[in-house]
Amino acid sequence: MADGTDPLLRVVGATVSLSGRTVLERADLSVGAGELVGLIGPNGAGKTTLLRAALGLVPLAAGEVTVEGRTGRRSGQGVGYVPQRHEFAWDFPIDIAGAVLAGRTRRIGWLRRPGAADRAAVDQALELTGLTDLRRRPVGELSGGQRQRVLVARALAAGPSVLLLDEPFTGVDVPTQELLSELLARLAAEGKGLLMTTHDLATAARTCGRVVLLNRTVVAAGGPELLSDPQQMLRAFGLDRAIGTVTAP
Repeated sequence: MADGTDPLLRVVGATVSLSGRTVLERADLSVGAGELVGLIGPNGAGKTTLLRAALGLVPLAAGEVTVEGRTGRRSGQGVGYVPQRHEFAWDFPIDIAGAVLAGRTRRIGWLRRPGAADRAAVDQALELTGLTDLRRRPVGELSGGQRQRVLVARALAAGPSVLLLDEPFTGVDVPTQELLSELLARLAAEGKGLLMTTHDLATAARTCGRVVLLNRTVVAAGGPELLSDPQQMLRAFGLDRAIGTVTAP
């Protein structure tokens, strides 16, 4: 990192092959404490695969992932994951508080009952995401924005040092976008490291301190002004997407 401290998340030479096809090749990136990093690239660029590799959900053909200096299975202990909304079973008969408590499963264990610390972590996550008053509402009755907040709260309940978010702004209303932007900024200010994939270039330019352009491998990395660099966007997206670049504030 620029200040000489070790990053919370380090990905070095990450290569992933799925069904005989290389979807990620020699990708390097890092996320330090207090950083919100945007991971930007076209569909099929390997963004979600990189997040899942960082979580240990897909195997690396080469390379290494380190979280707080830990590698292998232990590396996932300090990571929270906010998947895309369609990956959650919203028809499952559970309320918001129960869904958020599920984020504590790794800490609690499968055969143990939640204790006071677990309930306190759930309460804090609900408060941070503005869901306290809705805690007993079934998840199947929620709007898209509320569902997104549930997924963020579930990840936060585990108390991670690193938070990985897959398209958190997609398909949510403006108030939810604003709430999430403020929350992510607050979490970064508290010292967490955040890595977020997004297709919303304007939001990335406004909220991220750094951005990483990915197309199977890291094409470029730098400040949010990178998103207004036609040459770099052309390399990452191709001519048709480069025309749609944004001007960083």
